[in-house]
Amino acid sequence: MGVEPENTLRSFVHAEQAGMDAIELDLHLSKDGALAVMHDAEVDRTTDGTGPIAEKTLAELRELDAGQGERVPVFEEVLDAVRSPLQAEIKDAAAARALAEVMRQRDLVDRVEVSSFHDEAVAEIAQLVPGVRTVLIASRWKSDVVDRAKAVGAATLALNIRRLTLEVVEQAHAEGVKVIGWVVNTQDHLRLVRALGLDGATTDFPEIRRAGRFTA
Repeated sequence: MGVEPENTLRSFVHAEQAGMDAIELDLHLSKDGALAVMHDAEVDRTTDGTGPIAEKTLAELRELDAGQGERVPVFEEVLDAVRSPLQAEIKDAAAARALAEVMRQRDLVDRVEVSSFHDEAVAEIAQLVPGVRTVLIASRWKSDVVDRAKAVGAATLALNIRRLTLEVVEQAHAEGVKVIGWVVNTQDHLRLVRALGLDGATTDFPEIRRAGRFTA
C-alpha cells in the first residue's frame, strides 16, 4: 500500500515483481458471500464509495474505484493474478468458512497461509482445512500471547514491531512459535527485526528488501 492502491491486483503484481516472498491481503464477506479483498470493514477510506462491505453485493463493490481505476478484487482473482505464496488475513470472522471452501476446492494448503486477529477464526480455519498454516496477529497483547497462539494451533505470531520485545520473541521461540513483525517501513525497524531475531517482517514498501538487503 506504500506504492500502489492497497489490496488491489495492481499492488499485488507490483509486490510479486519486486521479489517479495509472500503477499498479504485482507478478506471480508460481501452481502452476497463473496470474499472481497479490502482492509477496512467499510469502503470509505480506500474507494470512492461509502458504507460497510457487508451491506454491499459484489456487483455494487465492483462499481467502486479502489484507486487509479482499480476495482475491488475477490480472493479468487488474486490467486489467478499472481503466483506468489499468499497470507490471507481474515478481517471478518464470518469469512473463515468461505475461505476454507476455496482453499479445499483449489488445494491451497501449501500456497496460502491464513492469519487473523480473531482467535476463533484461526481455530476455525484450522479445523476446516487440515494442515493449513495459521498466524495469530496482535497489536496489543498480554503475557499470554504465546499461549493463545498455541491454543489455536497457530505456528506463527505476527506482532506490532513498535511494541515487540526480545522477551516475547524468546518465549515464542522456546515454544516453537515463529514471530514476524509488522509493519516494517523504515531502516530502524529493519534493524530491529534483525536484532530481535525475527522470522520475518511485513512491509508496505517492497523496495525496502533491496535497500536493506533483508530477506523476510
